[in-house]
Amino acid sequence: MQKLGIIGCGNMGGAIAQSLPDGVVVYDSDQQKMEALTRFAGIEAASSLEDLLDRSQRVLLAVKPQILPSLFPMLRKHNSSEKAWISIAAGVPLAVLAEELGSDQVVRFMPNIAASQKAAVTAYAAHPNCSTENLVSARKIAQSFGQAFHLQESQFSAFIGISGSAIAFMLQFCHALSMGGVREGIPYPQALEIVSATMNSTNALLSTSKQHPVALATMVCSAGGTTIEGMQALCEGAFDAVVMQAVEASCSKSKAMEERALLDREITGKR
Repeated sequence: MQKLGIIGCGNMGGAIAQSLPDGVVVYDSDQQKMEALTRFAGIEAASSLEDLLDRSQRVLLAVKPQILPSLFPMLRKHNSSEKAWISIAAGVPLAVLAEELGSDQVVRFMPNIAASQKAAVTAYAAHPNCSTENLVSARKIAQSFGQAFHLQESQFSAFIGISGSAIAFMLQFCHALSMGGVREGIPYPQALEIVSATMNSTNALLSTSKQHPVALATMVCSAGGTTIEGMQALCEGAFDAVVMQAVEASCSKSKAMEERALLDREITGKR
């Protein structure tokens, strides 16, 4: 695999850099973040953004969406059409990336924060003109820090709702379960450990049984037992509806961000 450069050494960029089996070169305007990463084997720090671009044929943009516009002029000047690009910036469509970079060799990643544990779930989509070689290379990069799913870009907003943002939803659910345990007499640290283990066992059951989750839940519900009482409470609290509303809210926000990026491009006269 050709040398990969990573621009941005924050939580996600740093996690990706540490997970890759081959050496990478990184750059961040925050020297401390960049130097902290160089303690890991195979990670080199670039002396400047220009240095990274000179040394990398594949570049992963791991900066916040609002930072990208200030970088585009510099990126485009450095033979951008000859490079393969990957962006993890939420809300910045492939069409905008391709036009601003002057290259159609662009792939979008939508990873979740579990990249730091090499357990991310990442959606990826490529520009229609992206080569098979660059698409395969991008997929291998995504798989180095978790599972990768090839989606249409139009499905990214939905993916954010059920994966990218859903980690926070699930963590909130874990907290609520743990607080329920506290209410019933189990100290929070122990309750949280139990809930975490239960999440792991639930995932193992769901992924190996291949049964519908409702079928599995029904198996747990004995007639007149404890579980069905709790299930009734969830139904009365419109649990399913609230979860679906959370997915819709995150999805809508993502769509609005992409629409804004496209609108900004039109306002600046780029069509």
